[in-house]
Amino acid sequence: MTGTQQFSTGASGTESPSEPDAPAVVGTAPSVVGAARPIARVLPLLEPAHLDRDFDYVVPPELDEIAQPGVRVRVRFSGRLIDGYLLERLERSAHTGKLVRLERVVSGERVLTPEILKLVTAVAARYAGTRADVLRLAIPPRHAKVETEGTEKPEKPKRTTKKSTAVDPVTAPGGVVDLDAIAPAGPAQPGDAAAASVSAAHRTADCIAAQADPRDVEAASADSDTAATGGLTEGGVPGDAADPAPVAGAAAVEVSAVVGTIADPARDGDVLTRGEPVAGTGSEQVRTSTTVESASIEAAVAPADTADDPAEQHDRSAGVDETDATPTASNSTTGPSAVSAASPQSWVSEFAEWGRYAHGHSFLGALAAGRGPRAGWQALPGEDWAKRLAELAAVTVRGGRGAVIMVPDQRDLDRVLAECVALMGESAVGLAAGLGPSARYRRWLSVLRGQAKVVVGTRSAVFSPVRDLGLIAIWDDGDDTFAEPRSPYPHAREVAMLRAHETGAAFVAGGFARTAEVQAIVESGWAHDLLADRAVVRQAMPRITAPGDTDAALERDPIAQAIRIPAVAFMEARKALKAGGAVLVQVPRRGYIPALSCAKCRTPARCRHCNGPLALPDSAPASRGALRTGREGVAEAQSPACRWCGITEAAFRCGSCGSRALRAVVIGASRTAEELGRAFPGVPVRGSGGSAILDSVPEGPQVVVSTIGAEPPVPGGYAVAMLLDGWALLGRADLRAAEDALRRWMSAAALVRSDGRVIVMADAGLPTVQALVRWDPVWHAGFELDQRVEVRFPPAVRFAAIDGTSDSIAELLGEAKLSGDVEVLGPVPLPPGARKPFSSGDSPAEVERMILRADRSGGAALSRALTAAQAIRSTHRSDAPLRVQIDPIDIG
Repeated sequence: MTGTQQFSTGASGTESPSEPDAPAVVGTAPSVVGAARPIARVLPLLEPAHLDRDFDYVVPPELDEIAQPGVRVRVRFSGRLIDGYLLERLERSAHTGKLVRLERVVSGERVLTPEILKLVTAVAARYAGTRADVLRLAIPPRHAKVETEGTEKPEKPKRTTKKSTAVDPVTAPGGVVDLDAIAPAGPAQPGDAAAASVSAAHRTADCIAAQADPRDVEAASADSDTAATGGLTEGGVPGDAADPAPVAGAAAVEVSAVVGTIADPARDGDVLTRGEPVAGTGSEQVRTSTTVESASIEAAVAPADTADDPAEQHDRSAGVDETDATPTASNSTTGPSAVSAASPQSWVSEFAEWGRYAHGHSFLGALAAGRGPRAGWQALPGEDWAKRLAELAAVTVRGGRGAVIMVPDQRDLDRVLAECVALMGESAVGLAAGLGPSARYRRWLSVLRGQAKVVVGTRSAVFSPVRDLGLIAIWDDGDDTFAEPRSPYPHAREVAMLRAHETGAAFVAGGFARTAEVQAIVESGWAHDLLADRAVVRQAMPRITAPGDTDAALERDPIAQAIRIPAVAFMEARKALKAGGAVLVQVPRRGYIPALSCAKCRTPARCRHCNGPLALPDSAPASRGALRTGREGVAEAQSPACRWCGITEAAFRCGSCGSRALRAVVIGASRTAEELGRAFPGVPVRGSGGSAILDSVPEGPQVVVSTIGAEPPVPGGYAVAMLLDGWALLGRADLRAAEDALRRWMSAAALVRSDGRVIVMADAGLPTVQALVRWDPVWHAGFELDQRVEVRFPPAVRFAAIDGTSDSIAELLGEAKLSGDVEVLGPVPLPPGARKPFSSGDSPAEVERMILRADRSGGAALSRALTAAQAIRSTHRSDAPLRVQIDPIDIG
């Protein structure tokens, strides 16, 4: 019997997955659930959308003690063993038929906390997905050996002797503590106030075993005991002959918007309370101008209980409930350089750099007081942003709360983690997908057990089970790595806003540039600006110019705007190298010559075999001499190769005009480095990009050629930076092309010292270039938002992109009950580079995209309609490819 059949033929009768009933009110259970609550409510991890529901199972007596809310379980569903999570224990079930017994408790570790369950439910509702898909993103796979580390009994002398030789933390290069070399201790006690400064004597194996949670020891033995468990249910019904009881309305849960301190999620709650899904985050189309007064940043806007969307709140009040925001003494945590949260003079002098920002110290004061301020922070040029983020986390931890910091990639993670460890010691850990399964799970468990108070990670770190969360910070939220490529495709920024809204934690979106989404929440009043005065900005920024930006510059060099590297750029570079400075050259594309076109008609050169683009790869032995200069600067290619299939095109002929001449459309980083090496003989030329990214470069005269996003810092900053081929970034057919170009330019320009020079090769009259020259990302974000409001693009509206075949899209839209104000746009082709909604084994098919557009106020209704339609479609067992994405970053 399949899962669909079992769901629709249960003893309680046929139920509609699209219109679930309201769930019963769940009460608070005691700290340890006993036999008085023999029913376990379980969420099986099933793929079909209509099975995203809770089911009731009978708990056998031998599993009663460890079958607690939040543990991983194995249940029998439609004759198969399925993984799931135990949500709560009940005295009785509303199901009147037979109940299946709980097959097995995989581990006694309560990995699903009440707060994370609320967040998972809200994310699934926001992105029209299932809780099972979100849970796969939120909780890493279990590693049994890691889970039992540190829980050995003290009477085992051999185990103690082995661990006694490795009790001190292992310090990796750069001062980062290697937590992978340390066996984590058991769950921290609620009153432990010195987790960040534990002495070496308290990190011996005996103490680790003494502090371990007894349930972890029982879980290790329960794995073997419950594997062969059989018998009858408590009612005397054979387990294999019974059906799991679906809980009516289990999918329509409620997430309450409560502001304040969250109780201990891993040990206090025996019932994972849930509520109605919070609608998405973002701002409404109607925008209001907000003037931030001098005291408005000191206390954040408290989220209203009735708001569905954090950014839709226009409450400009400056206060929060002191009873919810004040940290308790029992939750305080000290670090290596601990400063009391009650003495603001101490941290004001210690973190003096925040004084360069208007209301910077007021923001720190709100964090120290336990309030939840929310801000869009624009870092100054040359700012040590990693240290500033670590300081925010340190102030939060000293106030007795935890922090989550998200960064785009591993290089940024290492940098921020090193700063956090320097300030807070072992209470800071790093989480990233690049870690091995055991290392990642070990660090994640240290967060769950309360040993780590600060998490630095990539996009998945937003789900970290940090106890008493006080701060969520995201750096450079415009980076596309924050968009999850797996269902239901959430964006880390939106998830962070949802979590901050639910928990009352502080929220900071920092960067050198600003996205339209952050500008929208600032203008809505949900967040505030955290900026420096213009005089401070001008003092910190380098001199930024564009070729031919004045009449005098055009008179000196009339062809400055027509050539790739104008004379003024060469002159500034020679001057800097002569003075012993470093020169940074940013190139949008890697490779040698990544794109070719016909020299006569400018038609892109394509492969005759697969229609892929032709290029001159730098790995070819003869590629350095493959171009010969013809008349009028036209270059002829001798043996280009296809970038898709790799076949060499020895005798190219244009399909449009028949010409055999080729010209370079884009010059890659390798060719640029070769040309600069000839222009500056005797000067070292370094390359950074692709698989060979430099973390840093030493001081001295040198030329660093880097692709976008791979620019290495140099001590003291670069003397000159040349931003080449601006048209390649600005000319992309993408909604976020201008925003992304400014973000990448500012990231490179921030590496230049204040007395240096930045030359951007782009039209000086473009708004994006003007924003760079003035270093005014807030103005540019407002400009972008105004344009999107006018044409009704995100974040002014809510978008839903439906990818699939024409039949599968028509089937979904036929089942969706859309409101009358939803616009249906398309079908249109998939955007370039977008993955098709197929697995690797599916045969190719014609895939198109349909776009649904609704106002921000109707975004929650649109998500609910698509969720219900997917549930109905899954009951039809349709195997046609289909993908639903809410507010995708690539619209097409």
